[in-house]
Amino acid sequence: MAHVLSPPSHLIPPTHRRGLAPFRVIRQKTAVTFFLSATSHAAAAATPAKTAAAAGNPLADAQHYWDVSAAWVNSHWLQIGIAIGAGLLIYFLLSMIRTFALKHAQSAAGDLTLTHIAGRVIHKTKSIVIAIIAIRMVAGYAQPPAAIMQIIQFVFTIAVVLQVAIWGREIILGLIQRRAAEGHNETLSNAMGIIRLLISVALFAIATIVILDNMGVNVTGLIAGLGIGGIAIGLAAQGIFSDLFASLSIIFDRPFRVGETIKYDTSTATVERIGLKSTRLRSLGGELLVISNTNLLSKEITNFAHLHRRRITFKIGVIYQTTPTMLRDLPALLEEQVVAAGHEFIRSSFLTFGPSSLDFELIFDVFSDQFDVVAAARTDVGIRLFDAMTRAGYGFAYPTQTSFTAAPDGTMIMPYPESPKPRAAAAKAPRPD
Repeated sequence: MAHVLSPPSHLIPPTHRRGLAPFRVIRQKTAVTFFLSATSHAAAAATPAKTAAAAGNPLADAQHYWDVSAAWVNSHWLQIGIAIGAGLLIYFLLSMIRTFALKHAQSAAGDLTLTHIAGRVIHKTKSIVIAIIAIRMVAGYAQPPAAIMQIIQFVFTIAVVLQVAIWGREIILGLIQRRAAEGHNETLSNAMGIIRLLISVALFAIATIVILDNMGVNVTGLIAGLGIGGIAIGLAAQGIFSDLFASLSIIFDRPFRVGETIKYDTSTATVERIGLKSTRLRSLGGELLVISNTNLLSKEITNFAHLHRRRITFKIGVIYQTTPTMLRDLPALLEEQVVAAGHEFIRSSFLTFGPSSLDFELIFDVFSDQFDVVAAARTDVGIRLFDAMTRAGYGFAYPTQTSFTAAPDGTMIMPYPESPKPRAAAAKAPRPD
């Protein structure tokens, strides 16, 4: 670079000094440019050395972060103050929402309603999580250094993931407790401890994997290990877990409840208790039947407790000596007695020619789910039918058998000696004189 030289100013006449001003400006600018260039080259040469030294020295890293943070505070103190004020405001607003949700849930009618569960879930939000959320919301306005922003983002991710796991656990447990309270299920209430443990382990294991993945850790091997371990535990405790999930299926699906009468396979019994592994039934004969939940659900179950009406069928046989006219009038007679008893008549018709009777079928419905009421109605209708048919001259058939004997030549003979003929006895009688 060329430099322009000028004589001393005191040797230049005043009239010429104004024309030399540009020369002085050019000289000053050139000096400043040279100084800045040398400084930048020196800083660039010193930066790799400092970076290499800081990479192997934790104290140097801490000092570097401290210097960066101090420079950030000095240059952005106004934005930092505004962000702190906004963060405090957000924190108090979120805390007020949490308190309001709890009070609203507690004032809800009934226990363990959906509103109550939602309030309990919101109340489980930790104060430190609220503070971290507030910091993350205002961090962008303060324009922190990249290192500090990374720390804030990392802590925010951990706090949110763990808080979501806590929310999920409370939602699942709340719904399970609500289901148990609706059915007054003692078994589910007693099993809440192990259910809480299983749910907590599952959710926080997922949360840990998510956190490690956000930290840059390769979680593929961890997930594979957890999968293999889960398969091993499942195979080892297959029977226990099978009955446990079958019990939960009975509790939530409710194919039957305690106190209801069911038909299982070939047994009819009343449910006494639903356990985690087995269900206890009391048969009609008084025996106690203990059946594993898995086997119980693998069979067809007939529940007699949810019958709004029961169908009763009578098979009535009349003798073959009944006239055709009486046979035609019999269905109407049967319908009349069913209607008179106050039940719903379905149909009455001729069924078949039996070995010793002409068979008719009568079907009617009794609108009651109580077996005692149904039994009484069946008895009443049966007596009415017998009374009406007896008065109408119908004869009830019963199994009879007539035997015929024959001689070797095929002629019919009596199985006992014939009695003397009345005329022969009269001929042998002496005549009166």
